Amino acid sequence: MGFFKDFREDLSQAVNELSDDAAKIAGAGKKNTEEVLPDDIMVDTLAGEDAGMEDKMSDGDMEQSLSKALADINIANEKNAETAKANESEKKQDIEKPVQEKQTDDEGDASVSDETAIITPGLVIKGDITSAGSVELLGMVEGNVICKGKLIVSGTIKGNSTSSDFFADKAKITGDVQCDGPAKIGSGSVIIGNLVATSAVIAGAIKGDIDVQGPVIIDTTAIVMGDIKSKLVQINNGAVIEGHCSQCYSDNNPKKFFDEN
Repeated sequence: MGFFKDFREDLSQAVNELSDDAAKIAGAGKKNTEEVLPDDIMVDTLAGEDAGMEDKMSDGDMEQSLSKALADINIANEKNAETAKANESEKKQDIEKPVQEKQTDDEGDASVSDETAIITPGLVIKGDITSAGSVELLGMVEGNVICKGKLIVSGTIKGNSTSSDFFADKAKITGDVQCDGPAKIGSGSVIIGNLVATSAVIAGAIKGDIDVQGPVIIDTTAIVMGDIKSKLVQINNGAVIEGHCSQCYSDNNPKKFFDEN
């Protein structure tokens, strides 16, 4: 009996020792698992998610996403280019606007310019002349003369002339004379061409028609070979007129007067 009792106690002690060792091993394993488990689980989870994403996103989806991104980039670039172009256009308009305004002002100043271009005696110009101011012509011009100011002629013009006011003093003109204001043909001047003005004083010789919206004075030294249209006419003694004289611009209508009677 004593033998079995001692054997049973030794066996129980061995079992208890083994149980303690197992418990220690189990505790250490549990501790190591708690320390290592989060990283391992995170790695496994991320790996699983990446694998899932790879499974879900096919090659076609990736190409579609890439194309969409490129399209968005192109649209953004086009908008930026349009904005830059609009800004450049506005800047150009801001720059050109003062230049245009300055040109307009310059043209306005030129129409009332007091400057006078002088063509000296002995100077011959073959070609047209255009001036923003007045012109005093003492030489010869073989061409048209256009000026916004007054045209004073004591030389020769072989061409038409246009001006605001016109004055001829011993001039020789072959061509039409047109002015927006009064015209004065001094003694000794010869004009072969038509005359158009708002008013006229003629002391020289004209071979052509005279069309004047206002009054016409034919002085004693005047010679007119052509028709005269005016609002009223004054013919001084000694003047020579070969043509028809009509006051068609008069306030009184002779045809209406005779029709009423």
